Order: sequence, then C-alpha cells, then structure tokens
Amino acid sequence: MPTQKPKNATLMEWMLNLAANLRFFSRFPVPSFHPRDDPMAMPDFRRAPRAFAIAGLVLAMPAMLLLVILAQTALPPTALAVIVAATLSATTGGLHEDGLADCADGFFGSHSQTRRLEIMKDSHVGTFGVLVVVFVLILRITLLAAILGAYGIWACIFALPAMAAAGRAAALWPWLLLSPARPGGLAERYGAPGKSIVLQANLSVLIICLPLFGFYSLAQITLALACCLIASLCVGQLAHFKIGGHTGDVIGASEQMAETGFLLGLLLLHSA
Repeated sequence: MPTQKPKNATLMEWMLNLAANLRFFSRFPVPSFHPRDDPMAMPDFRRAPRAFAIAGLVLAMPAMLLLVILAQTALPPTALAVIVAATLSATTGGLHEDGLADCADGFFGSHSQTRRLEIMKDSHVGTFGVLVVVFVLILRITLLAAILGAYGIWACIFALPAMAAAGRAAALWPWLLLSPARPGGLAERYGAPGKSIVLQANLSVLIICLPLFGFYSLAQITLALACCLIASLCVGQLAHFKIGGHTGDVIGASEQMAETGFLLGLLLLHSA
C-alpha cells in the first residue's frame, strides 16, 4: 500500500496538469473531475507544463479524426492540408498564432525595447504580424500537402500529434532559459517550469513520436526534432535580443515556429 500511493499521486498530478493545459490553451470544455481541479483557476506554470506534450497530442485529435474522414473523399492534398491547418488553429482559438503575430509586430515595429513590449500587449495586429502569420501558415500547409503526397494519409495523421507535442515541448526551452521580459506579467505571477518539468515534457515527445517509425527513417525523425528545437531556440534568442526575455507571446511564437520546423525537418531527407 505505501508504494501504491505515490504512483497514484503522480498520475493524478499529470491528469490535473493536462486538464489545466487543455482549458488554458484550447476551446475544449473540460469539466472538473477532482476536488483539486478548479476549472476557473489559472494553471500552475511551475508544474503544468510537464503535460504540454500530452496536451498537444489531445489537441491534434480533431484534425486527425477529420483527416481520417476526408481521406475517403477525392479532395487533393493541398485542400486536405488547408483544412487540417484550419482545424489545428480553431482548436486553440488561434492562441499561438496570436502570439506569433504580436511578436512579429513588437520585434520589428520599434527600435525601443519598452515600445516593443507595448506593441506586443496591444490587441491590434499590424503589418508585420499579418505577414509572418500568413507566410508561416502557407509554409505549414505546403509541408503538410507534401507529406500527404509523398508518404500518404496515415503518415500525415501520425505526424500531427508528434508535431503538436514536439512544438509545445520545444517552446518550454526559451521559457526555461530566459527571464521574464515584463515585470508583473503572467510569467512572473504564475511561475515558470524548472528543468525537470521541461525534461519530462520532452521525454513525453519521444514516446508520442514512436508511431512515426512506421513511415519515416530514424534520420528523418531525428532531423525533425532537431529543427523543431532549433526553431524554438532561435525565437528565444531573438526575444532576448529584442525585449530582454520571454513573454507569453514569445512562448506562443516559439511553439508555432517549432511546429513548422518539425514538419520542415521531416521532409529535408528522402525516406531511406
């Protein structure tokens, strides 16, 4: 009995973290399932990110299911890719895309660090934000269509949760490595994940990526994960240079670029 309690407690912690992530990062209606589970509370970002990758897996499921259904039609790969990308964005309410747009507007809209942070906090989207989001979406749709055309429907279906999980786990590294750029912001008020939490999330990614070995080579999967991480770290480095740290928008932008990097890396090599 004494050895069983820690296991149950650990599983419950993961479930609570997953529920908190799904409520915060998606449009999913997640009801309370435990006395410790408060649907109205902000996630504890010191612990909740351990389930980021699993949340990505869950958030990819609507797009996966839709792709399974549409695979029975005569729609071309490009149309399927557009629908999948739109479904992924709708599932999160465009939350991460909004972060990407805010970062683009802020980073490139002023020469002053203070003014950049002000622009990022503004709810309006400027020219830089629109251009970057459009270009990233076009690239993502093109890559998804290429996977559908080159490897088939099931290779794309299993790439979706791997992409969503890897992108969210990779976005944790700028969060871990950088200080909050805005004093009193969400990052400072609700905590940040430690190294062990980030490592737990990234270990989950490796498990979620296992089905990819049925469609892609080890080199392709390794390169996809590497490109995913590099893309996130590049956003983090740019944030450090432009605003001196991270914000919630930086984490969202890192996630978007990491997901796109994952798809790009998956296609850089021909299948062995």
